[in-house]
Amino acid sequence: MGKNKAFLEVNGQRIIDRIREIFADLFNEVLLVTNSPLEYGYLNLRMVADLCPGKGALGGLYTGLFHASCSHAFVAACDMPFLNKALISHLSALSPGYDIVIPKPDDGLQPLHAVYSQKCLPFMENLLRQDNLKIIDFFPKVKKREVVTKEILQFDPHLISFLNINTPEDLAWAQDLLKS
Repeated sequence: MGKNKAFLEVNGQRIIDRIREIFADLFNEVLLVTNSPLEYGYLNLRMVADLCPGKGALGGLYTGLFHASCSHAFVAACDMPFLNKALISHLSALSPGYDIVIPKPDDGLQPLHAVYSQKCLPFMENLLRQDNLKIIDFFPKVKKREVVTKEILQFDPHLISFLNINTPEDLAWAQDLLKS
């Protein structure tokens, strides 16, 4: 995209601002993993520096979970304009007794829209040490609850919660989606 995707606007609102509003309504603690805290200062969130710079989404996920004050944390990418509060609440409600609660629509697992237990940290750390940045590679080692399409549809009938903005075309599509 050539710019910070968190600050892209969809329907006149920055993606990061919408995410902050949703998370503030749902959770007592909201953490932002960033290596550029000055950009996000206006959000008035607790910010933590990436413990594993250059290690992609897995490094950020590890950092957020490491610093979380709760045993479980919902994690989302900063470029997801259609996060759904009811779906996030549902995933969170399912988390007791599981290390991961993760949506699995027909197109596959959504590791950047899931609830993780801090019990996942050693497995994440092991992947990071091996320079294996594929988040799902530690999943067989933990207790996982997959939330399939039929269950997701109750909360997100258009399955747009997992849409992320990677290209100008994605952004245009998201804008058009809101117009229809």
